[in-house]
Amino acid sequence: MAEKVEVLVDGGKATPGQPLGPVLGPLGVNVIQVVAAINEKTRAFTGMKVPVKIVVEKDRSFTVEVGTPPTSALILKELGAEKGSGKPRTDKVGDLSIEQARKIARMKQDSLLGRNLRNAVKEVIGACVSMGVTVEGKDPREVQREIDEGKHDGLLKG
Repeated sequence: MAEKVEVLVDGGKATPGQPLGPVLGPLGVNVIQVVAAINEKTRAFTGMKVPVKIVVEKDRSFTVEVGTPPTSALILKELGAEKGSGKPRTDKVGDLSIEQARKIARMKQDSLLGRNLRNAVKEVIGACVSMGVTVEGKDPREVQREIDEGKHDGLLKG
């Protein structure tokens, strides 16, 4: 039976220390090789916490499965912001473009509920409401209505 280890690591910066070393060492797998594989697969998420699942087989071979960071973390990375607003109704921390929302939706397409790109983008934009982020300089709910009305169909085909 394969052993499964799930951890949250800094993208592209996993180390053989905590939390990986103490968990993987007793499984008899080469921790350095596992760390190298994780860093290679998470390089695109540098500066973010990334969920990682390591499956170690009886023969000590392993596979690394990388999840995607939360939508809010991807939005903050796109904006270059530290964190969302403590008062999202009045204090805005940034302005997301439809193109950036589309990029995030594509990164998260496997874990979002939207069945198509249009709905996935609306889902990403919905996360902006509670974070104090505007979209195209407007309230995110207004942009969601515009998407429903077809105003951004040129960008959201696919």
